[in-house]
Amino acid sequence: QVQLKESGGGSVQAGGTLRLSCAASGRSFRRYNLAWFRQTPGNQREGVAALDSSGRTTYADPVKDRFTISTDNAKNTLYLQMNNVKPEDTGMYYCAAEEGVLSDYVPLEYDYTYWGQGTQVTVSS
Repeated sequence: QVQLKESGGGSVQAGGTLRLSCAASGRSFRRYNLAWFRQTPGNQREGVAALDSSGRTTYADPVKDRFTISTDNAKNTLYLQMNNVKPEDTGMYYCAAEEGVLSDYVPLEYDYTYWGQGTQVTVSS
């Protein structure tokens, strides 16, 4: 089992940058499939970026070339580097994790087992 805790959210102007962190405790990240999701009030949670256990990355079209997902295995921490942010990036951001090799795995749509509590990102124009 792994526990996840996000940090790094805040308020930023459009065009700015943020780096979100997701610290894991309990198990090493190395065997996990990891992802970032975001949600705004009244809307469904949407997948933003994913990093599978083989190191492959997946990005949602709205964030491609602006966001980067990465890990620091020594720190057992997942990151989301957000560059050139836009007002539509506003939302509560969650990290998610699932252990092992998964069949029928669609990274940004998978029903991950482990979730953090979320960190709020607000982008003003």
